[in-house]
Amino acid sequence: MHTQYPRPPANTRIYAIGDVHGRLDLLDALLAKIADDATYGENLQIVLVMLGDYIDRGPDSRGVMQRLDDLQSGRIFKECEIHLLKGNHEESMMSFLANRDQATWLTFGGRATLNSYGVNPKQSPKAVRRDFLKALPKSHRKILRTLKFNVSLGDYGFVHAGVRPSIAWADQNPNDLLWIREEFVNSDVHHDLMIVHGHSPTSEPTERANRIGVDTKAWTSGILTCLVMQGTHRRFISTKPTSPP
Repeated sequence: MHTQYPRPPANTRIYAIGDVHGRLDLLDALLAKIADDATYGENLQIVLVMLGDYIDRGPDSRGVMQRLDDLQSGRIFKECEIHLLKGNHEESMMSFLANRDQATWLTFGGRATLNSYGVNPKQSPKAVRRDFLKALPKSHRKILRTLKFNVSLGDYGFVHAGVRPSIAWADQNPNDLLWIREEFVNSDVHHDLMIVHGHSPTSEPTERANRIGVDTKAWTSGILTCLVMQGTHRRFISTKPTSPP
């Protein structure tokens, strides 16, 4: 069970970004704010965790995937530890590409992703799959293949959707990590770690005794949110416009 005042590893500042859903404009704006914020504090290990659902719904999934490649390649932040987690939308798209799912993804926000890659979504699923595989850069495929289900850092556990209450962190079902909702967000059970997650959108970040949710429905709200953790302190950075003084 996590402690009352969970901490990341010593001398570490963690930035955890919620669901992007194709909003490259918001991701770039938030990364710029993080870059400015990360300059404060000496001898700190900077860690960035992306909580999944990079694609679908918003207008520029291709651009977001390219930005993930930039992050992982060190072209944006130098000496920054990067963790890219898988969301249920990436899982659904990968199932479609692997021909395990005929068409669910196309009605699940996938048409916006196809449009961003220049693929006509009005073809047959077979034709869409063929054209999308041609349009998907190798670097983007590599990112999709290497996405993680979860990562733990200090007293914090990071996942896309949540965890199954009363199940040990090490024993969680990957399907729950991607898809669970009501059973997790409505539970007061304390988990092995303080869980940081996306997937279940709210108008403001949600802080509970056992979890912190940072999906603020960026694709429609225009607000992409990042949780910042250092020592026993937590705060938020977002693309929400600041009110004039």
